[in-house]
Amino acid sequence: MQLARRFIYSLLLACVVAQVSAADLGSARPESVGMSSQRLERLTSAMKALADKGEVSGVVTLVAKRGKVVHLEATGKRELDTGSPMKKDSIFRIYSMTKPITGVAMMILLEQGKWQLNDPVSKHIPEFADLKVAKVNPANNSVTPVAPEHPMTMRDLMAHTAGLTYGVFGATAVDKMYVDSKVYDMTQPLQTMIERMSKVPLLFQPGERWHYSLAVDVQGYLVEKLSGQPLAEFMQQQIFAPLKMVDTAFYVPADKLDRFAEFYQRQDGKLVKHPPTSDFTQPPVMPSGGGGLVSTANDYLRFCQMLLNGGVLDGQRILSPLSVKLMRTNMLPASNPTMAPGTGFGLDFAVVEDPAAAGGYYGEGTYYWGGYAGTWFWIDPVYQLVVIGMIQHRGEQMPDFRALSRSLTYQAIIEE
Repeated sequence: MQLARRFIYSLLLACVVAQVSAADLGSARPESVGMSSQRLERLTSAMKALADKGEVSGVVTLVAKRGKVVHLEATGKRELDTGSPMKKDSIFRIYSMTKPITGVAMMILLEQGKWQLNDPVSKHIPEFADLKVAKVNPANNSVTPVAPEHPMTMRDLMAHTAGLTYGVFGATAVDKMYVDSKVYDMTQPLQTMIERMSKVPLLFQPGERWHYSLAVDVQGYLVEKLSGQPLAEFMQQQIFAPLKMVDTAFYVPADKLDRFAEFYQRQDGKLVKHPPTSDFTQPPVMPSGGGGLVSTANDYLRFCQMLLNGGVLDGQRILSPLSVKLMRTNMLPASNPTMAPGTGFGLDFAVVEDPAAAGGYYGEGTYYWGGYAGTWFWIDPVYQLVVIGMIQHRGEQMPDFRALSRSLTYQAIIEE
């Protein structure tokens, strides 16, 4: 009897997954997917309160369960000076939420046999063949380059264990060398970044530990080299067009600028415009695979739902489900297994391995990331849930939007 029940359950689950994969995304009443409308209203109210108090200029939040949108709300202002309201189709700088998209581009090329996880990166980027590792003298902060114990691998590159850094977010001797060498200079092409990076030693031995870095910008370079196409063109043809992500790109065209949300920061208790990080009104000289895209909540949902469906959406298969599974498998070394409590890191995603330690509620195996301007998302394969939050905000005493939305989303689930 128990075996029969398991068999029937597996058939029902397969039918649900097939229906989600085949159906176009649409809206549904929360109750139809086991959520409470009344409880989900708490998420709407909380975000409105933050905007009304001036904690943030405006917010768009989206919740989809079992492939149906049960919450999509916009509150606050898109632009404070003009009073333009934030709208559901407002366009945002998603910064590091570009990284998972670049990761999917890489996995498309993996499926084509263009590279392997254990390949040395130097197999595909010869400029990295002679990379050294920085040995720093703590007395005077001087750097002695030493040979790596093993070459940086493609796995290291996608798991942020390659020994690379950002330069702008750290204060180490190697970070200073990145800044002095202008490694991350968006006025120059990707090839220039690679050439400059190849002359700076690694921060640590490849595979030793997790450290956030320019590794995904290197992946963007690899997508171009392995595909023979510009990064923007490859993403458009292989990801954005098939998924109908109509507002996702490396810049905002003139006819869409009236939907582009302004970027703010808090200074002395007030919201002021954030200094420009780059010109999003023109195609960039260096398309940043680590942080260059703009998008909308609806577009990013289509990307996330494709992953939740096992690599397919509306009959358009982007990846094999095995590739998606690989991306959300923890790749961190046993000697340094977590980047945060209960959390590992896969291939361009953080992965929740212990939901209780990670803050509660998440289903095991939830994968997520966020962006420099405060955007956030997660994909929960246990509860068949996608949650996306879009803001354009940095600065002092910033509310923890992800944690707040996590509590207010999961408490609205009334049927497991």
